[in-house]
Amino acid sequence: MLRKYINDLKKEFSGYNAKKLSADLMSGLTVAAVALPLALAFGVSSGAYAASGLITAIIAGLVIGLLGGASYQISGPTGAMAAILLSLAASKGVGGVFFAGFISGIILIAAAFLKVGKLVSYIPAPVITGFTSGIAIIIALGQIDNFFGTYSEGENAIQKLVSYGRLGFSPNWQAVMFGAIVVLIMLLYPKKLNAKFPSSLASIIIALILQLVLKLDVKEVGDIPKTLLLEERLSLGSIKTYMADIREYISPAISVAALGMIESLLCGASAGKMKNEKLDAKRELVAQGIGNMLIPLFGGVPATAAIARTSVAIKSGGQTRLVSVFHSLTLIASMFLLGPVMSKIPLAALAGVLMVTAWRMNEWEAIKNIFSKKLKVSALQFGITMIATVVFDLTIAIVIGVVLSMFMFILKNCELRIDISDVDKKRLKKAGHELNTSMKDTKLVYLAGPLFFGTQERLTDCLMQLEGATAIVFSMRGVPMVDDSAIAELETLFETYTGKNVNILFSGVQPRVRGTLERAGFIEKVGEDRFYWDAVEALAYLDEKSA
Repeated sequence: MLRKYINDLKKEFSGYNAKKLSADLMSGLTVAAVALPLALAFGVSSGAYAASGLITAIIAGLVIGLLGGASYQISGPTGAMAAILLSLAASKGVGGVFFAGFISGIILIAAAFLKVGKLVSYIPAPVITGFTSGIAIIIALGQIDNFFGTYSEGENAIQKLVSYGRLGFSPNWQAVMFGAIVVLIMLLYPKKLNAKFPSSLASIIIALILQLVLKLDVKEVGDIPKTLLLEERLSLGSIKTYMADIREYISPAISVAALGMIESLLCGASAGKMKNEKLDAKRELVAQGIGNMLIPLFGGVPATAAIARTSVAIKSGGQTRLVSVFHSLTLIASMFLLGPVMSKIPLAALAGVLMVTAWRMNEWEAIKNIFSKKLKVSALQFGITMIATVVFDLTIAIVIGVVLSMFMFILKNCELRIDISDVDKKRLKKAGHELNTSMKDTKLVYLAGPLFFGTQERLTDCLMQLEGATAIVFSMRGVPMVDDSAIAELETLFETYTGKNVNILFSGVQPRVRGTLERAGFIEKVGEDRFYWDAVEALAYLDEKSA
């Protein structure tokens, strides 16, 4: 893997010159402008601190960006990650978030070498869409307190929402003003201008200026220390302490790792099409794992690849992975030079950014397509996954969504279709096959679908319609598989009908099915002479025998 990484770097930086360096630098500055307000917002919404979000973006940009599986990935704190960390912070504290992030890094590295990343491709699109919408709901619900300046209790968004009935809901209208201003600016901001100066950054700057001038009584971001080693962080000594209760952190760590894997690989697949460069999934997961083991040691929250920042990097002309590095260096400069000013940003303003981000996270085109085209299975997958994400957690939601998808797939594709018809002599004659006998008592039974324990009863029921037939030809070209239960049922049917002097023939049996029948001894029992290439050949045999 190291050799491939070095070769990829040589290829990536082949012909690198001042022009490409300039493009990377400008792209890095652009990405930093997008990342700065989001890093602050996601740090707060994770249940940690604004500074934690900045540290996450900085370390992820340097470590994961340099080691990643492609030249274009930009990693950092994300809304989806913040949503699942919020409940963890409420129950285990910020220290618990750091430790779970550290363990998730180990899980990601293990997943890389076990090639678990391939499983992401088996998650149906409606499940991904449903989980994304569920995350968006959690983000929005989790920002109600900051947006409205209210207070709630609970370990997750639902519990906090329910607690308003007991605690009351009394908005701080000064906070609401900041949140509303940010939302309006981001929604009305010109798209052309957004490409050069992000709406999120513009709205935060305006809210900050208003707060510096008016000095209203609202909660602010608070102190942003001028250091990359935050006072509250995961230390090597505290790791030993948390290890004593590691069982309590396994489940949330798996959720964090699962989300990191899903977001990073989906981001890489999507962005890879934009840049025409394939993501090395194994190396990306190793990079994400190493990054998430290091980030908590600096005081940051778990990170993952971010599609918004990655797409900005590509669209703004980024050439290499140095874009991620330059974006981190810009954030470091902002942290050290603008820390005192950024500490005055109203939390309501950051909540406004997250409210709009949550709205835009939804894949509205995909959702519209699911419901406008009345795709019932997709709608069920989307709805159940979305609800499960809000009510439970990411891991459970994804498992429920995938299991539901498998169940629906099995129901849809395990149906055995049976068509019974008479012999059409005119049709055979047009095809160049003329029969001498009438064959009025010969029936053709066309089977399409798997023959297994779940469909064998349907086969038996349908064959009850064949009373009076002297010959039956089973056309099995549409049967992809057969199991022992179905073979036993076929043996019973064969014995029953041959006992009534009904001639039973089989045609169009696929090689895989034939192999199963041979191993089960079915062909030896009924005779090789009862199997034909197609129904026409079987009918020709019956015609010759009756003549």
